[in-house]
Amino acid sequence: MICLGILITSFQQRLPMATVRNLKIKTSTCKRIIKELHSYEKELEREAARTAEMKEKGADPYDLKQQENVLAESRMMIPDCRKRLEASLADLKQTLAELEESNQKEGVEFEDARSTITDVERFFQSGEA
Repeated sequence: MICLGILITSFQQRLPMATVRNLKIKTSTCKRIIKELHSYEKELEREAARTAEMKEKGADPYDLKQQENVLAESRMMIPDCRKRLEASLADLKQTLAELEESNQKEGVEFEDARSTITDVERFFQSGEA
């Protein structure tokens, strides 16, 4: 049993917790989720306008109900996307901090990660989120 513990410990010591590759992946994830969030917000606007137009024109109640269901589904996606963005941002910050602690601070990947963190934080602070 002790041998297994030593083996696991030595294996963990050889694997760095964060790598530049992980940093690039997590940066891309944040960028993708923020684009996805913007897309859901635009979809919500389109569906809301479509629902309002159907109400004005006195559309069939069944069709109107179906459109309201589509609108409700669009509304549900935004909070989920925000939660995923918050989690992704925290993960990116942690990875960046781990790499900076191991004295890796320079490079395009680091600049991209820092600017993405700034953009996402600005997005949350602006009240858009």
